[in-house]
Amino acid sequence: MTVSILIFLPIVAALAVLILKNEVAKYVALFFAVAELAVTALFLTKFVPDATVQFAIDVTWIFKFGIYFSAGIDGISMVMVLLTTLLVPLIILTTYQHTYKNASAFYALILFMQAALIVVFTALDGFLFYVGWEAALIPIYFICALWGGENRIRITLKFFIYTFAGSLFMLVAIIYLYLQNPAKTYDLMQFYTLHLSPGQQSWVFFAFFMAFAIKIPLFPFHTWQPDTYTTAPSAGSMMLAGIMLKMGLYGVLRWLIPIAPVGYLSSLPFCNVSWENVVVIIAVIGIIYASIIAFTQNNGKRLTAYSSIAHVGLIALGIFSITREGMQGALLQMLNHGINIVGLFFIWDIISRRLNTNDINQLGGIAKVAPQFATAFLIIVLGTVALPLTNGFIGEFLLLNGAYQINLWIAALAGLTIIFGAVYMLRMYKNVMQGETNTLTATFTEIAGSEKLVLAIICILIIGIGVYPQPILHLSEAAVNKLLTSETYRMLGLGTP
Repeated sequence: MTVSILIFLPIVAALAVLILKNEVAKYVALFFAVAELAVTALFLTKFVPDATVQFAIDVTWIFKFGIYFSAGIDGISMVMVLLTTLLVPLIILTTYQHTYKNASAFYALILFMQAALIVVFTALDGFLFYVGWEAALIPIYFICALWGGENRIRITLKFFIYTFAGSLFMLVAIIYLYLQNPAKTYDLMQFYTLHLSPGQQSWVFFAFFMAFAIKIPLFPFHTWQPDTYTTAPSAGSMMLAGIMLKMGLYGVLRWLIPIAPVGYLSSLPFCNVSWENVVVIIAVIGIIYASIIAFTQNNGKRLTAYSSIAHVGLIALGIFSITREGMQGALLQMLNHGINIVGLFFIWDIISRRLNTNDINQLGGIAKVAPQFATAFLIIVLGTVALPLTNGFIGEFLLLNGAYQINLWIAALAGLTIIFGAVYMLRMYKNVMQGETNTLTATFTEIAGSEKLVLAIICILIIGIGVYPQPILHLSEAAVNKLLTSETYRMLGLGTP
């Protein structure tokens, strides 16, 4: 049993869904998505939480150029595979109250994107990683461009240009590493052991960082994000924010820092400032900037988008702290952020579908007519603002611990995301749910059917992970420790022994 099952099952599913009629397509898509989750659960039962790569496949793909179809799962990958296979069936289930023109193509694109995401999170070959990276962009482009809202073509094209341009930097870096590799392969483990000078590593760091910073997105590369998240269909927003942006964070953890750790401490090619200082500063600026902008938003979906920028900025800071706590917190929070952001976008999808608006100022009093919906909304908000015993708490605690090991003031500034987030999220909840109903919100109906099922699962995950996060942390612990105790890291004084 190899990871190839997880990669090819969604592709087969996408092809099957394409030939089905619209109404049947969503049920078959959900069936295959649940089957993919079941396979992941089987992998979990057989997974040994040590530092080894398991369920590996390594076969020749293009022998002449040293390209192999090489993929496998360690503790870091396992968390990301779990995130992907857990959220995709939930995202498909959120669409059950919608009617899509050419629905078979819509669901096929979601499944194809899932396969590409699994490739990104399991690839051990640089060329395969790049193929998965670009393959994930194609379906989400069409999902947003064909089923998005107003100005979708212009906004989606901007998103495509941003991310594709960043990918070209990464492609150049991957080819450069291949040329430096005596074995003339794209093998990740070979890349880890290359003896590159500080100047070479600085350039490699820059090329990878551009691709990952745009995808995350980090300030100031974030400008495509709010418009894209707001305009995309709800399922597209969930795929983007819940899973796709984690590609950039995962890339930093798996590819950028292990390949170019000296580059991380080296100066930028054009000035005497280290990459370490640059990435920490822009992560903190992004946290504060996005939080402040979120205060000014009246569109609930757009507020959620800026909230996401602030939270992923903190996750990136945790990774770049190069500490056990920071990296463990980042992996846990990637999972938590995915769950919470899907919940928030689904909340706004329900409101928009019933009332045809995302304007917070037009709402109020919904808790009086839909108490179950209000309860689910409150649990998701509390998880997002990291209330103790919700999933966000332990993740953000570990992230701030990692930031503290960089600098006390950095940790204090990064911690503002918790304070700011609590203010604008709770204010949003109050304006939407509390007070008296008006002529618009009085018609709001209680959640039922698939809506209730999705929100129930999300709320259970928020509370369950918050109360007992240890199983998730245990999955990645050995892999993170191996990364931090590598010879290169010890020589540089990075990480914790």
